[in-house]
Order: sequence, then structure tokens, then C-alpha cells
Amino acid sequence: MNYQSTATQLKEVIDAIASRGWCSATGGNFSARLDLNSCLITASGVDKSRLEAEDFLVCDLNGKVNSTSKKPSAETMLHTSLYGFSADIGAVLHTHSVPATVLSTHFLNRDCLIFCGYEMQKALQGITSHEDAVTLPILDNDRNILYLAEQLKQRWQKDIFSYGFLVRGHGVYAWGKDIQEAKRHLEGIEFLLACELNKMLLEVGK
Repeated sequence: MNYQSTATQLKEVIDAIASRGWCSATGGNFSARLDLNSCLITASGVDKSRLEAEDFLVCDLNGKVNSTSKKPSAETMLHTSLYGFSADIGAVLHTHSVPATVLSTHFLNRDCLIFCGYEMQKALQGITSHEDAVTLPILDNDRNILYLAEQLKQRWQKDIFSYGFLVRGHGVYAWGKDIQEAKRHLEGIEFLLACELNKMLLEVGK
């Protein structure tokens, strides 16, 4: 894809995501594939509601960037790992919402969340009915991103990762064949997480 058009599309989506409060402070990181060997990714430590042109860096799938003035996101290797796993992944969006953080830490004995019965789950590719079971894997967080990337690789090899996963106490990773599908998947996942959290709160209030 063309650098400029990719950066423009990605920024529009990030602006929409930031307006929902899903990447407060400097949280979150976002990328889009440029070709088989490179992607565009947001720089580390920048406010995602105030992105400038220089905050988008070109990165190869080994994590090397074309910038000497800015660093890529600290979690770049998770993005590039996903692009390496599947050529069908065209964009990866990572958010730090409250529902994702709370639910992933509340269920410490689970390695996934399962959703069923929600009409909105049909926003996810391949889900055609509210009666389908939607599985969202959970990975334990780790400061060592290379270690976390290896855990992702091992989990990917044995589980079905169709549209996203959670990092415990951290947030959601969602992807799609292009930026717009990744956005739809992220919105669908965030909706399901918010519903589950609100159901828990209602139960507590009984």
C-alpha cells in the first residue's frame, strides 16, 4: 500500500479510537501493513489523540525502523509477529480500555474469554449467528516483549486466533485484512467486553 494513503487511513481510525477513551495518555499502538515485509507503526510515547506525520514510522518485520529520531512502539514485535504469522493480516490495533483491563485480570484462572448470545458478535469475521461461541484468548503480560512475542507464537500454533486476543491487565489486540476490518473487529470486541463487565456489575448490585 501507498505510505501516505495508509498513514491517512490509520490516523483517521486512531482519532476515532482515541475519542472513545480506549488509549488514554500515551497508551495503545497501531500499525498497518505496507507490503509483505514492512508495516507502518505508531511511535512510542506519543499521545494518540494528537498524532503528527512524524509519529508514523516504517518498520520491517524484524522491528527495524527507518527513523533515527523516534522509536517505534515498545510492543512492535507483537505487531510484526502477527504480520509474520499470516499474510492475510493487514492492520493491527491495540487499545487499553477499562473493560479489557478489568476482565482480563478478574478471571486469573482463565486463558480465554468466551462470548455467546450477543448480536454484536456478528461484527467479527466468520461469526454468522448470536448462538456461535466467540473465543478471545488471554496471554499473561510480561515486560519482556520478546518473551511475550514467543508466548504469542506458541499459543498461535495451537489455538484459533481469528480476530484478536487480550494481554492480561493490559488491553486488546485486534486485527483484520485491512484497516477498516481491524477497526470493526476492535469495536466488536470492545462492545462484547463492555457488555460482560456491565453484566458483572449488575450481578454485584443485586
